[in-house]
Amino acid sequence: MDNIDKRNRLDDTPFSYRVNKKNTVFIEYYGKQVKILKGKDAERFLSKINNAGNDKELQLIMAKVTGNFKRGNER
Repeated sequence: MDNIDKRNRLDDTPFSYRVNKKNTVFIEYYGKQVKILKGKDAERFLSKINNAGNDKELQLIMAKVTGNFKRGNER
């Protein structure tokens, strides 16, 4: 796990998520929504989150789900 986050960016906890009544998951990066998960994707995500051990693992799961969304044109 230490080799994955070499610059310790996940220590700042940039990712957060929230779930609505319909089990739709909204993933946010520093308060801005970057990904929406519905259906089976949301169920898989929530099961991974429930099995995560610590906060850094939670951040890593959310980072992997969002993918490489930073391309230089976000505001």
